[in-house]
Amino acid sequence: MNKQNQIIGYLPDEKPTPVKLLLYAIQQVIVMFPATVAVALFTGFQISTTIFASGLATLCFIFVTGRKIPLYYGSSFSYLSAISGLLAGEAIQPYLSQQTLEGIKAWSDGASNVLPGEAISYAQFGIIASGLISIAAGLIIKLAGTKAVEKILPASITGPIAMVIGLTLAGVALSDSAPKAIAEGASETVFNTGWVWGISLVTLISTILFSKYLKGFLGQLPLLLGAGVGCAFAGLLYAFGGDSMNMFREITNAPTEIFAIPAFTLPKFSWVAVLAIMPIAFATIPESTAHMYQLDIYVNDLAKKKNSDKKYNLIEKLDRNLIGDGIGDMVSGLVGGPAGTNYGENISTMAITRVFSVPVLIAAAVIAMFISFFTPLVNAIYSIPQAVIGGLEIYLFGAIAAQGIAIMIEKKVDMFSSKNIAVIATIMVIGIGGNYAYGGNIPFFGLEVPCIAGAAIFGILLNLLLSIGEKKHIDQA
Repeated sequence: MNKQNQIIGYLPDEKPTPVKLLLYAIQQVIVMFPATVAVALFTGFQISTTIFASGLATLCFIFVTGRKIPLYYGSSFSYLSAISGLLAGEAIQPYLSQQTLEGIKAWSDGASNVLPGEAISYAQFGIIASGLISIAAGLIIKLAGTKAVEKILPASITGPIAMVIGLTLAGVALSDSAPKAIAEGASETVFNTGWVWGISLVTLISTILFSKYLKGFLGQLPLLLGAGVGCAFAGLLYAFGGDSMNMFREITNAPTEIFAIPAFTLPKFSWVAVLAIMPIAFATIPESTAHMYQLDIYVNDLAKKKNSDKKYNLIEKLDRNLIGDGIGDMVSGLVGGPAGTNYGENISTMAITRVFSVPVLIAAAVIAMFISFFTPLVNAIYSIPQAVIGGLEIYLFGAIAAQGIAIMIEKKVDMFSSKNIAVIATIMVIGIGGNYAYGGNIPFFGLEVPCIAGAAIFGILLNLLLSIGEKKHIDQA
């Protein structure tokens, strides 16, 4: 009994005390914030609307899945090229007003941070349609059962996909850890000195030390505390070094008022948008499936350590997860947010802190929606130095990759099988190589295939091909 009391952590149906719940939720918001805001900045969507959409979609996901699956919905990078290609292409231009076309050009030239509302509206329709793909996949799994999924997506595929997801973000983590100078004309700034690495390393090392050595309640807040230490160190550099050592960011052309309703837009019908954006949903299905395998392993491991009699068969709820993902896309697209999926950053946070409580994620979603209405709060979180975020990302993205290894260990994937080695090897090289050689989208017969989607599809087809004639009792994949 004493051993059980020493195990700190919260299972999906457990609820922390109000103060703990609030701090855990803030931690979840901080780790989802950089990527979600980055997607908005890259795609030209409104930042406040994107943040609101992520919170609302998370709430819808949690309630659609019966409050059984602790996942946070955030904007996905997989859709960047599709949205950019749609708005830059000639097919959509006849449907856009001259003012909107000029606004798109201003955005592409860097003269504006946000796309015109009409352009976002057409993209929204494609995002809503992409949700139908995930919903259809969920319904198929519901009819066919999870055993069919394990044939198509065994651990020898979902494990490497999880590793690819984490490792393709390695460049992002290091780029954020030592961002390039943004102050032109300055002879000496923190960006071109070793101090920028100092901020990211202080953040990273303090977070790891907090995770390793802090016990009890504080031991479940390593990312929040690490971000705090990193910001404090950046603040000291600024205090003693002046403006040249300022790492804190600000949103250009941000609203000056304290309270501002997010700029909601309504979708406009467009088959062009559907054809451009909808197929990308196929890339998020293997990714979302890999996340469920990760979550299932870590939640059941915590339940075992807490001597819980309850079995959390989360992987058996994969159909609900995909349906929830699809509804999340539709909800986000309906209000003017980008398409997304459940977030690996948030899963890593739960794995590191052992806080898998669904009420915590509900609170995080509500906080995100609350923040989206208050400009100072949006600016405060966004102003966290990029090097601090980079320090956290090194840990978080690495943890995503490590969870892929955990999937294969847990499922006892035979690493001496020539079939498994071939599948794992090709997924890893296509996924990681596509990111670094082609910037994330592999040119293939005139198509721009997202590297994670391409790696997953190739791995699935190769696994099925090599499984032909294989006896069931020797198939360990």
